[in-house]
Amino acid sequence: MLRLLSNEESEAGSGIKGFSSRSLLGFGLGALGFLLLGFLIGWFAKPNGSVPTQAYQSMRKAFWDEMKAENIRQYLHNFTRIPHLAGTEQNFLLAKQIQAQWKEYGLDKVELAHYDILLSYPNETNPNYISLVDEHGNEVFNTSLFEPTPPGYENISDVVPPYNAYSAQGTPEGELLYVNYARTEDFHFLERNLNISCLGKIVIARYGKIFRGNKVKNAQKAGAIGLILYSDPADYCAPGVDPYPDGWNLPGGGVQRGNILNLNGAGDPLTPGYPSKEYTYRYNEKDGAGLPAIPVHPIGYNDAEHLLRNMGGKPAPDNTWKGSLNVSYNIGPGYKDPQMSQKIRMHVHSYNEIRRVYNVIGIIKGAVEPDRYVILGGHRDSWVFGGIDPQSGAAVVNEIVRSAGKLKQQGWRPRRTMMFASWDAEEFGLLGSTEWAEENVKILQERAVAYINADSSVEGNYTLRVDCTPLMYQLVYRLTKEIKSPDEGFEGKSLYKSWHQKDNWTEYKDLPRINKLGSGNDFEVFFQRLGIASGRARYTKNRKEGRYGGYPVYHSVYETSEIVDKFYDPLYKNHLAVAQVRGGLVFELADSVVLPLNGQDYADQLKNYGTILQDIARKHEDKMLAYGISFDHLFSAIQNFTETVQSFNSRLQLLDLSNPIAVRSVNDQLMFLERAFIDPLGLPNRQFYRHIIYAPSSHNKYAGESFPGIYDALFDIENKQDELSAWDEVKRQISIAAFTVQAAAETLKEVA
Repeated sequence: MLRLLSNEESEAGSGIKGFSSRSLLGFGLGALGFLLLGFLIGWFAKPNGSVPTQAYQSMRKAFWDEMKAENIRQYLHNFTRIPHLAGTEQNFLLAKQIQAQWKEYGLDKVELAHYDILLSYPNETNPNYISLVDEHGNEVFNTSLFEPTPPGYENISDVVPPYNAYSAQGTPEGELLYVNYARTEDFHFLERNLNISCLGKIVIARYGKIFRGNKVKNAQKAGAIGLILYSDPADYCAPGVDPYPDGWNLPGGGVQRGNILNLNGAGDPLTPGYPSKEYTYRYNEKDGAGLPAIPVHPIGYNDAEHLLRNMGGKPAPDNTWKGSLNVSYNIGPGYKDPQMSQKIRMHVHSYNEIRRVYNVIGIIKGAVEPDRYVILGGHRDSWVFGGIDPQSGAAVVNEIVRSAGKLKQQGWRPRRTMMFASWDAEEFGLLGSTEWAEENVKILQERAVAYINADSSVEGNYTLRVDCTPLMYQLVYRLTKEIKSPDEGFEGKSLYKSWHQKDNWTEYKDLPRINKLGSGNDFEVFFQRLGIASGRARYTKNRKEGRYGGYPVYHSVYETSEIVDKFYDPLYKNHLAVAQVRGGLVFELADSVVLPLNGQDYADQLKNYGTILQDIARKHEDKMLAYGISFDHLFSAIQNFTETVQSFNSRLQLLDLSNPIAVRSVNDQLMFLERAFIDPLGLPNRQFYRHIIYAPSSHNKYAGESFPGIYDALFDIENKQDELSAWDEVKRQISIAAFTVQAAAETLKEVA
């Protein structure tokens, strides 16, 4: 039985309190004693400009060499012994364990920051399930209440049954309608091409392609009274691979848990924009941010096959609507003879409740610039065991912290303050990280240099994947050239070499591919709301092969340490490479004299993104002419930005590194460049997404979109009712983008 912590429950130890502004303000005082040492280290052991000296490289090598694959394996095994669901005693105790470990590793300070947030749990005495009912209302088939237990875990309690967090309660009954992936285009196809209405129907959709919360939003908008989600083998079973435990595919009884909020960066649904502390005003649930209005429940593909087997109505339009189950994939609504009278009844009794969650925040104070923070963070909470998500990431964070602590105990300190975070309640909507950032927003806006995210370290074992701001492209490429590749066939070669060969960015440049930051992880508040330069790295699958999404056992009970040991990374060499990439980014950003951020790639990407959008708009060239739509001002601003970056980089080569004021000045320009792309008014209908260059797609939270205001204004524009208003919004968004890019260029000009 899950034990939930009450708000009044003790934090079980002295000195455990929120990570307050006073704590942050105290960094400078605590670091004064290290000022002379910091300047000496800064002069003799740091890069001159952007090229590392031999002494600096030796220090970074010591940092990397201290990291051990076996340690990461041990951490992962320890973190996955039992479930660690947010809001439970088990996850609180893990927070205390990590706090104690980080103190032992030598960090200057490690505190718990708590928040009282709205969480969601299934009702243990009234379980959730789906029924097939006959004409008399009798339930002739019920879906499974639990997943079959994986071998070796039969005696583990507190495994939460499959559910979708924050689902509305209810027992709707109606005809079943198959809606493919429940994307915007899927509902459009049903309504416009097939003249099928979802109004009053219970719809069933397969997981994949887009964030599950977007599926719920689309179903609600279409008029559905309930949504059933399932994992189709076409998307969650790789060909020729056995289901777990004999392989890494999802078994037929496996189910993906997950939240279905549409927060758009708001944080806790009851305190959008503000930290969920004791003093905070809370909305009523009916007015909460992003909460769904219909019951939603996930099932495995064995149960889904039973529900879909006798569907009537029109056949699936083409293979893009067909999965791999042994069914026709008829759309419905309802069933064909002799089951025509059968309907679906949902039973969803989950409840929402305010519970206390805990972030672990650790610090190594900077020697020279203690008021500049480089943050490494990853979440700790898991739906069940979390063998991949998140503990493969949490284990890497622990090893990076241990390595940094070891250097610190030997007398080293970074130039800037390193901060390490073990976030809570990420699975419930990125809540732990967002609440902490909201509480410390004023300080982070002024002092945060960068945020490096550390969720799952492996989602495959093919090659490296990096998502980051263009400011970090050159840093990532330089670091990966110095890290050994763990890949078979690349012995003695660099990680850059194997990454480049396996995932070349052919449509852009002859370089390894780097992806845009979307959402779905804890970097969101730092990058999308606050404009703090951010990045993430992990090992992934071959994106060119297979339809299966993510990794098949995602958010199921089968995410165990054994699946990592047997199939994903038996020697933990990929984990180690990821630790070196993530750790290397933190080390360089915290210890370089001049921040290793470069605006040239930003300039190149702005031009690339603008060209892509212009090509999209050209499909409506007659409308652009009619309404006076032009991208000229945007491209002019991008050209100005490009020239300003080039001028800034030229001045940087002449920088007097012995002048601390001059160094601080250019570092501030580099640090605040990402902030310059933030619009305090936010994107239309998404006020907490404020980055004008990057945002999660409004149609798929997981995907990153460039110039999102313009993109959203152009999306499906031919079907918008008010044509004049629609094109006027395109013009407005181009104007906002042009202003923002030009304003960002101004921040890089020489200080008068």
